[in-house]
Amino acid sequence: MAKGDFLFTSESVSEGHPDKVSDRISDEVVDAFLDADPLSRVGCETLCTTNRVILAGEVRGPTSLIDGSGRVDADKMEALARAAVREIGYEQDGFHWKDLDFQCYLHGQSVDIAQGVDAAGNKDEGAGDQGLMFGFACQETPALMPAAIHFSHEILRKMAEARHSGAISGLGPDSKSQVTLLYENGQPIRATSVVVSTQHDEALEQDKVREIVRPFVLDVLPDGWMCEEDEFYVNPTGRFVIGGPDSDAGLTGRKIIVDTYGGAAPHGGGAFSGKDPSKVDRSAAYAARYVAKNVVAAGLADNCEIQVAYAIGVSKPLSFYVHTRGSGTVSDDKLASAIQEVMDLSPRNIREHLKLSKPIYAPTAAYGHFGREPTADGGFSWERTDLVDDLKAALT
Repeated sequence: MAKGDFLFTSESVSEGHPDKVSDRISDEVVDAFLDADPLSRVGCETLCTTNRVILAGEVRGPTSLIDGSGRVDADKMEALARAAVREIGYEQDGFHWKDLDFQCYLHGQSVDIAQGVDAAGNKDEGAGDQGLMFGFACQETPALMPAAIHFSHEILRKMAEARHSGAISGLGPDSKSQVTLLYENGQPIRATSVVVSTQHDEALEQDKVREIVRPFVLDVLPDGWMCEEDEFYVNPTGRFVIGGPDSDAGLTGRKIIVDTYGGAAPHGGGAFSGKDPSKVDRSAAYAARYVAKNVVAAGLADNCEIQVAYAIGVSKPLSFYVHTRGSGTVSDDKLASAIQEVMDLSPRNIREHLKLSKPIYAPTAAYGHFGREPTADGGFSWERTDLVDDLKAALT
């Protein structure tokens, strides 16, 4: 973050937020195709509204999921969608995993796109689209994430875990959080306000909702960071019974700032969910986070912002930019050269280096794509810090 004294705010939304329901279903489709064939191509969009889920987009994959005429197995897609909605926890009159109406309009991928992305002859695998992607890391939290978005995610994630385990009752799947932090000389020192809005049973009084929520906030914020009581807002409208897709339509890809850095770093504009790793909107953003995190983990900078840009069908990045916001131990130019020496940012190498052609994406759909722990099945591989030694060696 910038030097000086200021307030900075980030928000998060839970797995039951309508847009996150859509992200989850789209990523379940991605995982299903990659599980059947790691080289599947998927661009899946989901619309959720009152007791209705609609899928649209383009795919290319195995005959088990898509036949030679381009028809997607709608029954399998429907089963995935219902299972996702059930796991999130929707069994409400206006949105129920068993009763919702399902429609599937997924169809085969354009051959014009396919010929640009696929490797052929002397042509390497190209980027799945044009665009610019950003990665970021900083020392504000142990996860090397900006503090406001990290705390916002953790409040909702812990609430969801307690809801699923039965440790708390009366709350629904749909919730939002927002944390405002006071910075002094560029470092966060405490929260000045915290907002949590959570769906709840009709019989649950707001005072009770407040007391259910409070321990999760206190658990996440460092000791002494809690805001004043009159700046702790829980369900500030006074009621949140009707929620989820019954209260507001959800679409894939509408929470890109929640998914990344909470506004503490730029975003190129492309969403992640519903896309296979040939789409650099997703894979290159993961790679940019990966190298930025390794730079900070190596002690080469307190903050590191990366930008990389691509053209559809072209394997080499069009540009690569490093900005350490004046915190680097070496110049940004030297750091950029070192990064490119140790990490090939072509679409193929990103996919292979981070092992992205696996069914690992459904867990990314809520609580952020970054700042998470790598998992045994290869999930969140972009959060590893295994480039630290290579980066240091490249600068000696």
